[in-house]
Amino acid sequence: MKFIIAASLVAATSAFTTPSMNKASTALRVSSMDTNGWVPDESKFAFGLPGALAPVGEFDPLGLSKDVDLGTMKRYREAEVTHGRVAMAAVIGFLVQEAGFHPLFGTAGQDIGAGIRHLDEVRAASPVFFEILALAIGAAEANRALNGWVKPGDADGWPGKLNDEYYPGDIGFDPLGLKPADAEEFADMQTKELQHGRLAMLAAAGFIAQELVNETPIIENLFK
Repeated sequence: MKFIIAASLVAATSAFTTPSMNKASTALRVSSMDTNGWVPDESKFAFGLPGALAPVGEFDPLGLSKDVDLGTMKRYREAEVTHGRVAMAAVIGFLVQEAGFHPLFGTAGQDIGAGIRHLDEVRAASPVFFEILALAIGAAEANRALNGWVKPGDADGWPGKLNDEYYPGDIGFDPLGLKPADAEEFADMQTKELQHGRLAMLAAAGFIAQELVNETPIIENLFK
């Protein structure tokens, strides 16, 4: 477990984005794509999307998206930022619930063990919750699809195509007004979000793997 945490902290300095394409230095100047101050530029790393952080910087050792087009790059970033947000919520959920804060479903004050088994307790106490949860997740995903994706009938045989004017991850949800108006500040904030999301994905995977092995809560296992 200690090794997983240490590895996660090291990995947080890396930017899991994709490499620049080995083409002529020709910038893509399409005004409809100039969202949040970003203008796609095929001469730059990841078409100029933010996310690289020193000391590693432009990090893609496996070349997962070498010579990809702009649409593919945007879909990679959409997937990365979305999974990062889910992972950040998951990590907080693990730590908070295992610390004893789970007041709902008749579990308050109970020791219900490792976080990977907490939903089992919810299922036992209130089976209908999962149907409600599925509907809520479906509604959120449908809203994301309506914001970012081209309708299947208009995608010219390319399902999963993102709208040209859609910035990956920006679905317009900002209830606290945290999104900067300045393009440079926005890029800096997104880089921070991506780094935290990348670390969270590694941490969540580590949490789940560790608890599947010995079903011991994270903090308890750390100090065993």
